[in-house]
Amino acid sequence: MTKEELKQLPKVELHCHLDGSLSREFIEKRLGRQVSQEELTVSDDCTSLAEYLEKFDIPGRCLMDEQGLAEAGYDVLRSMSQENVCYAEIRFAPLFSETEDMNCSKVIEALLSGLERGRKDFGVEYGVLTCAMRHHSEEENYRMLKAAREYLGSGVCGADLAGAEAAYPMSEFMELFTKAGKLGIPFTLHAGECGNPQNIIDSVQVGAKRIGHGIAMRGHKELERALAEKNIGIEMCPISNLQTKAVNSTAEYPLREFLDAGLKVSINTDNRTVSNTNLTKELDFIQRTYGIRDEELPLLMKNAVDTAFAADEVKAALYRKLGIR
Repeated sequence: MTKEELKQLPKVELHCHLDGSLSREFIEKRLGRQVSQEELTVSDDCTSLAEYLEKFDIPGRCLMDEQGLAEAGYDVLRSMSQENVCYAEIRFAPLFSETEDMNCSKVIEALLSGLERGRKDFGVEYGVLTCAMRHHSEEENYRMLKAAREYLGSGVCGADLAGAEAAYPMSEFMELFTKAGKLGIPFTLHAGECGNPQNIIDSVQVGAKRIGHGIAMRGHKELERALAEKNIGIEMCPISNLQTKAVNSTAEYPLREFLDAGLKVSINTDNRTVSNTNLTKELDFIQRTYGIRDEELPLLMKNAVDTAFAADEVKAALYRKLGIR
């Protein structure tokens, strides 16, 4: 497909971080100053995830009050609507935005108000994934999850675990996500973005329905087979994964391997602004780099809908929009 055809294609995104996907216009308005693209976006010679994460300081400052959160939700759906994204799951860490005047519930409500306005204006359906952070205490993370539980089905669709995976392995969070399961919250977990497949195994064992990135599964055929049989979603973010050096080269990226193994792969942006990307660019990249055929694109979108944490009626509408029966 041409880039224009890819842009017009109805699309679904499951792995998109709010703070990493705010437009330059929004950030300049919130900060009251001009911001260079270099301040927001990683360079082509980014060397690591740690360097990549340095770009989140500036957008994070824009999410410290109710107006900023509401406008951020509206801003990200506006950006998505420009390339025909029809459903998106937006993830963010509510604890990062807490202040003396704004507790976790108010943080979530503020974001939902902006997203709901965006849904009405742009026609993009959405769900929010609230991120527990690896460096926060279990007590703090559980407090956040309990607050988020009150909005489940009213904008919040699930939870996630994000942060420095190498320093904080999944084994440290089994109790937290056992509790999340008891609260009835579906969850996806960042796992295997760095080199340890055990984090993926532990995530699935504790009840994750999707895996964020999952690159460390490469070459582990039995693990791939097990996740394919369980219909676990694999949220791949090709451009971001290459920038953060989750793999060292395009040749090492396991997209074709995972698809051939029957895994429920979806294609996502991770961070639209930090990675200077969008879904159209990601799809064009995988077609040019990995020989993904035009007829495989509907499968990738179907996989996204199949594994989305959306209500059945929303999924039914998405299947119709995508022309999938």
